[in-house]
Amino acid sequence: MSASTPVVFIHGLWIHSDSWQNWVDLYRQAGYDPIAPGWPGDSDTVAATRANAAALAGHGIDDITASYLKVINGLRAKPIVIGHSFGGLIAQKLLAGGHAAAAIAIDPGQIKGVKPVPFAQIRSGLPVLSKPGNKKKAVALTSKQFRYGFGNAIPQAESDELFERWAIPGPGKPLFEASTANFSTSSPAAVDTRNNDRGPLLIIGGGQDHTVPEVVAKAAYKLYAGSSAITDYRSFPDRGHSLVFDHGWREVADHTLAWLRHLGL
Repeated sequence: MSASTPVVFIHGLWIHSDSWQNWVDLYRQAGYDPIAPGWPGDSDTVAATRANAAALAGHGIDDITASYLKVINGLRAKPIVIGHSFGGLIAQKLLAGGHAAAAIAIDPGQIKGVKPVPFAQIRSGLPVLSKPGNKKKAVALTSKQFRYGFGNAIPQAESDELFERWAIPGPGKPLFEASTANFSTSSPAAVDTRNNDRGPLLIIGGGQDHTVPEVVAKAAYKLYAGSSAITDYRSFPDRGHSLVFDHGWREVADHTLAWLRHLGL
């Protein structure tokens, strides 16, 4: 595969795509051609997105997936897709659909078939799921909620700084879709985990993660046991949900690059 392979970074709920900038720079230095598009309704900056939160409302998993598929269809080659949180769920959908050469899902949002629902995950989702009307709205976290869901494994001061720098409102719909996936015969959170023809997949879990506890990431990994395609798992036991944009981001990023090089990607 060419050294200028496209890479598409997919952010998660409540975080702006600019949070990927360190990864974009690192991957470009490594010879890739990286981009980090936003979700439907995202504005170009954090401030503009906060100021126009209504544009985010109502977008679900299928809408987000379709927006990234449109980006991918404009590339000259199948990209590597790297997603965090709900972005990790989207990355898995794109890979299973044959739209990516490989995928890395970091603390990925819960796909259909994942059964563990730890208390920490429930608490992290309560700002949205506690009110059914939030399914049609965009919801912002408070700094305290961000601290619990994202910044629990880093110092308070750093959590507050990351909140001010990257946090944006997020559509409630994806959380409702994922939380009810196992009770639906046709859910947008469903992924074809038995596909033998897809590219390689790496799932990464954070041992201190509250938003996507590692038991959830491991359960997703186990769902791929029926596929003969490459599926790998890596744990970062001391990391929380902010692991891709906090002070320890480089350790995670370096592992992803090493994994890709090992596979000749």
